[in-house]
Order: sequence, then C-alpha cells, then structure tokens
Amino acid sequence: MRRRSFLKKFLISFLGLLALSNKTFSSQIIKMTNFKNGIFVNNYIEPGLSSFKDFWKWRKESKDSKPNPVTFPLVKNNPDFLKRNKKERTLTWIGHASFLFQINGLSILTDPHLTKRASPLSFAGPLRTTPPGLSFEDLPTIDVILITHNHYDHLDKKTIKKIIGSQKKQPLILVPLKLSKLIQKWGATKVKELNWWETTSFNDLNFHSVPVQHWSKRTLRDTNKTLWCGWVIEEKNYRFFFCGDTGYSKDFKDIQKRFKFMDTSLIPIGAYAPRWFMKNHHCNVNEAIQIHKDIKSKKSIGMHWGTFILTDEPMKEPKELLQKMIKEMKMPDSEFSVMNHGETRKI
Repeated sequence: MRRRSFLKKFLISFLGLLALSNKTFSSQIIKMTNFKNGIFVNNYIEPGLSSFKDFWKWRKESKDSKPNPVTFPLVKNNPDFLKRNKKERTLTWIGHASFLFQINGLSILTDPHLTKRASPLSFAGPLRTTPPGLSFEDLPTIDVILITHNHYDHLDKKTIKKIIGSQKKQPLILVPLKLSKLIQKWGATKVKELNWWETTSFNDLNFHSVPVQHWSKRTLRDTNKTLWCGWVIEEKNYRFFFCGDTGYSKDFKDIQKRFKFMDTSLIPIGAYAPRWFMKNHHCNVNEAIQIHKDIKSKKSIGMHWGTFILTDEPMKEPKELLQKMIKEMKMPDSEFSVMNHGETRKI
C-alpha cells in the first residue's frame, strides 16, 4: 500500500512538473514569435495599425493625385536556357517582388505573382501595368517557393494554384507561421512554416526566416493573425537575402549580426508615399539604401516598384531616386541597381 501511495504521489508530481515545463516552453514560443493578445507584432514598433480614419484621409488626399500608369520595357530573355540551367547562378525579375532565382541546380520563386491584379477580385484592385517578365509557360520546373506574407501583391492564389497544378512534382513552399493552412486549401501538399530565426535545409541550401517590420491581412477579420518575414538563402560561401515588404527598423542590424554580410540582396524601393501613412511598413529609397548598408550587402537590387500602382509616388520615381542617391553618395552603380522586367542576370 505504501509503495502504491508513493507511486501515486510520484506520478502526480511528475505530471505537474511536466505541465509546468510545457507551460514554460509555450511561453518561450509565444515570446519568441512576438505573439501577443492573439496577434503577431513587430520587434521595434508598438502593436497596432493605422486607423480606418487615417486610411480614409489618405484615400481622399490621393484622389486627385493618383500616379499615371507606366508600362516599362519588357526585356526578352531565354526561357530555354532557364529550363535547362543547372549550373549557372541566375536571377530573373518577373516584376514587383517576384523573382526566379536559380542556384545549386534549383529554381526558386520569390512571392510569385504572374496574374493581372493584386486583388481578391478579378474585376477591381491594382492592375499590372507591365506584363510578367516570365509567363507560366516560360517557367522552369520550380523546386522552392518563398512566401514572405499574405498580402495580395505577394501571395497570389491563381499563381500558386497554376504552378502546383502544372508540375508532376510539387515544389516545397516555405511560409511564415500560421500561413500553411490557407495554401494547403489551394492544393499544396509540401508546405512548411518557419518562425523568425528558424532554418530548414533543402538540397544543400539553408533557408532562414528572418524578422522584418511589416504586417499581415487578407480578410476583414485576420489582421496580423499570420506572421511575416524575410528570407536568407545560404550555401557554402554565398548568402542571398530576399527582404519582402518592410519598413526600416533595427531588425536589419540584427540580421547582420547573425549573418555578417550578404552577397546579393533584394530590397524594396517602392510603395512609400505618403510617408505619414506608409513609413512604419514600407521603406523609402533612402531607407532601402540604409538597409543595404546595415546588412553589409555586396550587391543589392531594388524591387517592389514599377508593376502595380499601390501608393502615391510616380511609378518611375523609385528607380530615378535610387540612381540619383547612389550617384550623390559616390557608390558604384552596380552596388545597388535595378533590373528591367524580364531581365536575367548571371550572379
């Protein structure tokens, strides 16, 4: 009887200790993911978004100053080479934040968007002004897709469904926390969620999810219910950074401390006006250059411009400002440049 009583007390104590350790572990996860009161938050700004009043003020102010749509030159590339390529490290700009990056024999897409609108509606919302630099038919077999967050200009349902439906083998889709369920509904079977600072490996490449300053929203009720991130792709002696959407923050100095430097970086330079409304979540050109410096990037390419009219600056302005500032700072033109839609560069 004494032995049975002892075992009972021991079991109760053990289960209590286990429950306590699980509670502590859960708290560590919540703290690590910056998850507070049911939503994800940024590292360096207070939780909360601009009010509907601010949004309405912006729309009223911009009503008479909407930028004119611009169709940019579409560079002819070589889809046959891209489909065969297993040796060269290449980068092709499809438009906005969508790139085809080929490395280590893999074809990787960043925030792929190849359809007409960045919108939940087929008849309204931001319309693409320049065709995609690669069509669906021009794409090689895609091995990995990187998604930074759930906004419609970065996560396009039609594009994802068409890619996974057209390949014999589905690509691995890497997403921030809480976003896999939505993409699985679209038919994806190989989806993996990563938290900030988590890493997964695929074919001798390491994929790191890193913090950036942004937010998420896809419906009226899901504001900041899913995480957002940037991505670092790392192979031996080479680092590639895809920033996604971000405001300027100390996150980039944190990234530099972790990775020391970047060889190639894709940094947003558009969708920044008006500053009073956009500053926390969209960097301007000057801040993009500071990000380039913070992460000690050897070469950076400006993205997130020239494809959709999302904000108030003229469509040509980000490119022109970048080139002007680079010249004023006496930086080499090749250190931070822009690409033409459809252009392929060997890196």
